[in-house]
Amino acid sequence: MSLAMTPADVERARRALIRCDPRLGALIKRVGRCGLADARGYDPFVGLIRVIMSQQLSGKAADTIFGRVADLTGGEDRLTPARVLRLKESALRSAGVSRPKASYVKDLAAHVADGRLEFRSLERRSDEEVIEAITAVKGLGRWSAEMYLMFRLNRPDVWPIGDLGIVKGVKTLLDMKRIPAIRTLERVAKPWRPYRSVAAWYLWRLHD
Repeated sequence: MSLAMTPADVERARRALIRCDPRLGALIKRVGRCGLADARGYDPFVGLIRVIMSQQLSGKAADTIFGRVADLTGGEDRLTPARVLRLKESALRSAGVSRPKASYVKDLAAHVADGRLEFRSLERRSDEEVIEAITAVKGLGRWSAEMYLMFRLNRPDVWPIGDLGIVKGVKTLLDMKRIPAIRTLERVAKPWRPYRSVAAWYLWRLHD
């Protein structure tokens, strides 16, 4: 059984967050609809390749390089583990993929191709089990797994405190002069449980 939020769950989360925190509530009202579930229909393998491409790059640069990688296999709809495994590293490098990221993409494709990473089973596993499965792939750390939990599996209570956008969002929301410490980020988000994923999505909107 999937543990993902339904559209009704997301709307319920919006209303709960508005009631429990006036500052966050004002942001939610200003932004409007939550788009957390918009990426759920995307292919999970393609989604994780996007995550790898986005590491330490701006969104625009990551999208450009991802597009080139997809072109190497004949388009995004043909970006499959088997085709990625057939790509030479030199081809990936010519598309702008760094040497470490080229190895990450290959390792991801190998994990999916041989069944070590089975996306359908992740739908039914706990958040920590999903994190364990994804971080077994070279180059995919906890942040990558948290993005998968939020945007592909639509889990309701993920709080990615290692994300710079979240750190900046909390700082702006609370009008803080200094970057908040980890314990501050954890304390601030306690009232937002069990909907911290939705709160995080709105915090990112502060710096879009």
